Amino acid sequence: MTTYVYESVDQKADKRPHYFEIKQSMNDAPLTKHPETGEPIRRVVLGGFGTLRSKPAKSSSGSSCGCAPGECCA
Repeated sequence: MTTYVYESVDQKADKRPHYFEIKQSMNDAPLTKHPETGEPIRRVVLGGFGTLRSKPAKSSSGSSCGCAPGECCA
């Protein structure tokens, strides 16, 4: 099961959304209504994070970009 973040979808523009988490299978469709209150909701897409390197790792071919000799496009 995956935990997804949802937010309330309020009809009033000046009202801030309420955020909450719901566990679902990755195969389940996103919910449109809160399972307990029935209020309209939408799934929030959160950005993931990865590893950033300041310098590319040296490959065994000796190229600093990791391409094979003669194949570098940078």
